[in-house]
Amino acid sequence: MNAREMAEAFRRRFPIADEPIVVRAPGRVNLIGEHTDYNDGYVLPMAIDAQIMLAGSLRNDQEVHLYSLDFQSGDRFSLQDLERSTAATWTNYIRGVCAKFLEFTPLKGMNIVLTGNVPQGAGLSSSAALEVGSALLIRSLNGLDTGAVELIKLAQRAENEFVGVNCGIMDQFISMLGKQGHVLFLDCRSLDYDLVPAPFAVNQASVVVIDSGVKRGLVSSEYNLRRSQCEKAVEELKKDLPHIRALRDVSVMNLDLVEKLPLDLRKRARHVITENQRVLDAVKFLAAGKLQEFGQLMNQSHTSLRDDYEVSCKELDLLVELAQSVPGTYGSRMTGAGFGGCTVSLVADHSIDQLKAVVLEHYPHQTGLQPRIYVFNASEGAQLLA
Repeated sequence: MNAREMAEAFRRRFPIADEPIVVRAPGRVNLIGEHTDYNDGYVLPMAIDAQIMLAGSLRNDQEVHLYSLDFQSGDRFSLQDLERSTAATWTNYIRGVCAKFLEFTPLKGMNIVLTGNVPQGAGLSSSAALEVGSALLIRSLNGLDTGAVELIKLAQRAENEFVGVNCGIMDQFISMLGKQGHVLFLDCRSLDYDLVPAPFAVNQASVVVIDSGVKRGLVSSEYNLRRSQCEKAVEELKKDLPHIRALRDVSVMNLDLVEKLPLDLRKRARHVITENQRVLDAVKFLAAGKLQEFGQLMNQSHTSLRDDYEVSCKELDLLVELAQSVPGTYGSRMTGAGFGGCTVSLVADHSIDQLKAVVLEHYPHQTGLQPRIYVFNASEGAQLLA
């Protein structure tokens, strides 16, 4: 759906409302840099060409009227009495963004229509896209001058404090600041960032995301355990490296000290330290157009996540093995928290059909699960369209 079609859909829903503003915000995939964010490390996400679109105009009262074209369902709430909805949970992301704006500025009521094609439940951050798109729309409708990074922080707080999901800031960051043909290098401690040219299209390659169909059942408990293990590793390493605050401060040159840690702490720390270095190396390889070398880093990342961080599963491992078996696959790895979810692969365009055929032939037979396969390119971040 384009901006004109979105505006027409809005007018059909709200025929006597003012002309709408239309915005879009993309989903994302993280190419490399997994479980580094909460260790103050580095990540390298890419905005994908799947998005949430919103059209909205102001009202003369304090109510927000919403309509989802995808769910064919509407909802409304008052800005003077903002509470989480248990009946229409998809509205909580917009409610949360409104709540965070209201902490520092009054808002006017709004009519909003939305739609999206970011796959649900595939770890591609449809929630962050909805938050960022809502923040951009609300800023535009209310004539606010809130900066992009402040909008990103606001959107993250909406998910953390209102929706109740303890996400990091990467998803909102890339949804807001992505750029077509680029990936985003983000320092999760300082929030310094850089847009790095991604020569995928030039080299006739695309990013392929495969949803394993495995629901990530262990994520919460194991995620908390991994975080505590990383923190314990830092406390142990401080005996030799008193200046460090997080594993991000430990260099690959210090891996000899890591080897002295108890086994579980050693493996967790080794993954985070080497993964941070892989992100730094990935930036250099992409800038130099070296896709083969970049792909090797993706392969190494998966091995590290499987063996040292122990957050993969047999289904993800199988998808990675199948992708790596196809000539034209530069690299493949699990992406996201783990224990299910998706893999991400960089694949030459002429090999994508073969990859799909191999996965669809072997994966269902060996797992009993049906994979979902998506092909993405590096997209523009959030935009005001009309």
